[in-house]
Amino acid sequence: MHKTSSLSELGFDSAEASSGFFRPVSSGCPPPSSSPHRRLTKVSVIGAGNVGMAIAQTILTQNLADEIALVDALPDKLRGEALDLQHAAAFLPRVRIVSGTDASVTRNSDLVVVTAGARQIPGETRLDLLQRNVALYRKIVPPVAACSPEALLLVVSNPVDVLTYVAWKLSGFPPSRVIGSGTNLDSSRFRFLIAEHLDVNAQDVQAYMVGEHGDSSVAIWSSISVGGMPALKSLQDSHRSFDEAALEGIRRAVVGGAYEVIGLKGYTSWAIGYSVASLATSLLRDQRRVHPVSVLAAGFHGISDGHEVFLSLPARLGRGGVLGVAEMDLTEAEAAQLRRSAKTLWDNCQLLGL
Repeated sequence: MHKTSSLSELGFDSAEASSGFFRPVSSGCPPPSSSPHRRLTKVSVIGAGNVGMAIAQTILTQNLADEIALVDALPDKLRGEALDLQHAAAFLPRVRIVSGTDASVTRNSDLVVVTAGARQIPGETRLDLLQRNVALYRKIVPPVAACSPEALLLVVSNPVDVLTYVAWKLSGFPPSRVIGSGTNLDSSRFRFLIAEHLDVNAQDVQAYMVGEHGDSSVAIWSSISVGGMPALKSLQDSHRSFDEAALEGIRRAVVGGAYEVIGLKGYTSWAIGYSVASLATSLLRDQRRVHPVSVLAAGFHGISDGHEVFLSLPARLGRGGVLGVAEMDLTEAEAAQLRRSAKTLWDNCQLLGL
């Protein structure tokens, strides 16, 4: 049986509903036009699974959008998720929440976040998900791009780097407006481990994971700083255990962080929700903050200009999307690892025929 979600569905006319409660106040000015004084911000989330809803909930509570559109292939689950958020309206900023099973509900979005895809299962690498997700993207991306031709497209589904490439090819958008969530969360895990060890706030730690969001990601040890001070030499001088093997063990712990969470609870959600919300803040509010996200990396750090590969590099994000990519001062070993990571991703992209 269909349940109602508004009084208008019960037959009450909403056109003049507020007139019985609020007396108009004369301002001495002509009545305002129907257009708002400022352009409202709309965010669409494709995929109402655990990750998509964590992202939507975080964007909602951080007051980043005036309208949130949810899209999913399962109409009952989608309606339930939308109602669940709508019922919290008294505790949240005023945000319009709409939902639908096709791209039309996303029309005129400023930011489209794509989380739809097969759920990663324990023991499955991100690259194993590729073939199951590309076909889905062929159905999602072109209509979304047609409905919001000026939007920023933020890809979260795994394998995120290859699917960001797929989204770029299918959307026809310039590469500056197609971004993958990349290693933004991996870098947070990296910073957390160092902060816990040094007993400092993770926000005072600068540390980047770059390259693939996955098994070949690269920890940039040469860039680590705490409170603005270079940290690696100090760590190695004070802890003899910080040798090459130990550093690789820490990198593997960062890479395995998601697998550990998936093994324990079946999926990841909250950390990626906050990670994507931080990217949305930088993009929609033109913050010009630097995030390690998946961008078109051809020509950087010895990656061939002919390899249209997306992987994570520190990028300056603003309302126009990717405003610039930082030229990191890498060691030769780090640069070589990054190029190997790029080759792994490019080999997969070439299999797609896009």
